[in-house]
Amino acid sequence: MKLNLDLKYPSPTAWIDAVLADFNAFLQDHADCERKASAMAMSLVAKYPDRLEILPDLIDTAIEELEHFKLVYELMQSRSIGLQHQIKEDPYIKALIQKLHSGREERFLDHLLIGSVFETRGAERFRLIEEHLTDPEYKKFYKMLWVSEAKHGHLYVKMALNYFPESQVYKRLEWWMEQEAEVVKNLEIRAALH
Repeated sequence: MKLNLDLKYPSPTAWIDAVLADFNAFLQDHADCERKASAMAMSLVAKYPDRLEILPDLIDTAIEELEHFKLVYELMQSRSIGLQHQIKEDPYIKALIQKLHSGREERFLDHLLIGSVFETRGAERFRLIEEHLTDPEYKKFYKMLWVSEAKHGHLYVKMALNYFPESQVYKRLEWWMEQEAEVVKNLEIRAALH
């Protein structure tokens, strides 16, 4: 059983070039993304408290993402970079969230699968960063992050399989991966995770 799908569109070289050209701005956005990832997991706990089988995994994911935020913040402090005053709207997240189904069960499935998509893209991009950085400590940090994000990508699919037939999960996940590819193709290239 495969717990996630491969991305349909790899991040363009221009993206990693933009990140490396303004790594400080990237770190600010990265910190915001870790906060949002933690909040997303906790929002699923709040929306679906009756889904007892997955609550521990969601809570653990929220805590782990918050720990990532703390680590990114510490890295920012070492570079004398502050947090942004406002979390900026993420065009990638916004475009994908607009595609969520509206029925309760369908929306529940979509929330889990979109979590997998977000984490899978994050893993791909953190891996690119790890491959292109030269500082050994930063490389180690981003390797730890991409491994963790990949694990979360698998975990969200595994959670969905608790409640929905495998065929339904993978058919919908395939659809999400296609939608995500189109969104990424049309994103403005900037020093941001998405």
